[in-house]
Amino acid sequence: MKLDVLAFGAHPDDIELACSGTLLKLKNQGKQVGVVDLTKGELGTRGTDITRKNEAAAASNILGLNVRENLDLGDGWFEIDRANKLKVIAAIRKYRPSVVFANAIDDRHTDHPRGAKLVKEACFLAGLRKIETHENGVEQEPWRPKHVFHYIQYYHIAPDFVIDVTAYQETKMESILAYKTQFFDPASSEPKTMISSERFIKFVEARSREMGGAIGVEFGEGFTSSTPLDYDLSNLL
Repeated sequence: MKLDVLAFGAHPDDIELACSGTLLKLKNQGKQVGVVDLTKGELGTRGTDITRKNEAAAASNILGLNVRENLDLGDGWFEIDRANKLKVIAAIRKYRPSVVFANAIDDRHTDHPRGAKLVKEACFLAGLRKIETHENGVEQEPWRPKHVFHYIQYYHIAPDFVIDVTAYQETKMESILAYKTQFFDPASSEPKTMISSERFIKFVEARSREMGGAIGVEFGEGFTSSTPLDYDLSNLL
């Protein structure tokens, strides 16, 4: 399946928290959209790799994704090495996206900037013919996405551009709360964490309002770019 947009997340729920409104908007425009999670999020304090798998499936249904898969590179421990680059390259070549979304370039969780760098490097390498990868025993053709964009997560990073997701904010929050073990639930007996607090859910909404406010709308999602953007001055004058 060829996708228009492929979003990579270091953990299940990274995509939902940071750029699911944009994915919903793209789906509504008729685009083919998929997600690849780099790890199962198995080191998370709450829940298990099984509950997170089920929650990711529920969130995927809410978002209407065309495809979602997990590379299982190892939560907390994956490296930017040859083996992991080849796995990401194979995913890029499999889905042949024009645009790739990846983790924030700097963030509180160390997997996020490491995932950002891994995906960025793999996007370039995926275009090199002499790097061989295979799917079901068949050699894959090289493919390099046109753009690599990094969504913004916990740390405040000035965006290069912001997408208006006002019409999709409610569904975005629904997809986030599909991760029932991870986020605020006053009835839960699991250990409390920073992201399980009610304050964190309010922060997610506040971040969306902050990004939206920057472009004069109610809710937005911000991105930075790893590739130059073509700003046509004729559209600004």
